[in-house]
Amino acid sequence: MGTRLIQVDAFAEAPFRGNPAAVCLLDGPREDAWMQAVALEMNLSETAFLLPEGERWRLRWFTPAVEVDLCGHATLASAHALWEEGRAPEGTSLRFLTRSGELRADRRDGLIELDFPATPVEPAEPPPALLAALKASPRFAGRSRFDWLVLLEGEPAVRTLGPDFRALAAVTERGLIATAPSDSPEFDFVSRFFAPAAGIAEDPVTGSAHCALGPFWAERLGKPELRAFQASRRGGSLRVRLSGDRVLLGGRAVTTLRGEIVV
Repeated sequence: MGTRLIQVDAFAEAPFRGNPAAVCLLDGPREDAWMQAVALEMNLSETAFLLPEGERWRLRWFTPAVEVDLCGHATLASAHALWEEGRAPEGTSLRFLTRSGELRADRRDGLIELDFPATPVEPAEPPPALLAALKASPRFAGRSRFDWLVLLEGEPAVRTLGPDFRALAAVTERGLIATAPSDSPEFDFVSRFFAPAAGIAEDPVTGSAHCALGPFWAERLGKPELRAFQASRRGGSLRVRLSGDRVLLGGRAVTTLRGEIVV
């Protein structure tokens, strides 16, 4: 019998929107090289690997190129898959053991809500090579634990941004977040996320980036709860709530594929 695999569109209101993640439900430990090979085979921005540990789940995330320390959409996809596959009772709180500590997932207000660590942005002077790769003049630049963040003049500047991915990969450790206020009354801000250094030119919807975007916009807008839209080609919406040094990310998910890995 093979290893169960589910593909889920996360932060999506309908199929083929949001960010697709593969969720691999392991029955026992697997070697890192095997998990990395599966992630490359899936060729999605992230593949999640879940292994039960008592009442909690060991959770790891791999892009096609590297293992990452924090991933929002594949965690949301994992929670959705565990409930939908009957691996965890509906209504229970899920606890994940990860490289970023314990993370939680709950059902709230019709959404899956993730409890993640905040990664606040500190102002920083971007290197000239980053600005050259960005091909834009930001109004603000700073760094979070993982990424550069740039504030652009408006939503059109975010939507039309076309960075040099090869150059950007050389000057970022993980990625770059571009953001601006939303022109739509439905949302407070928009963003896009580029991570060529991690093997992802542009990520469709990036939960972990909102661990930085949440505190950034909450301070500027004076709101502890925000509505966000990531303006990639697929697009996806999130609810972002601040709770001390935690960020609560809410979204929906849709299963698009079920199968098994036979090797």
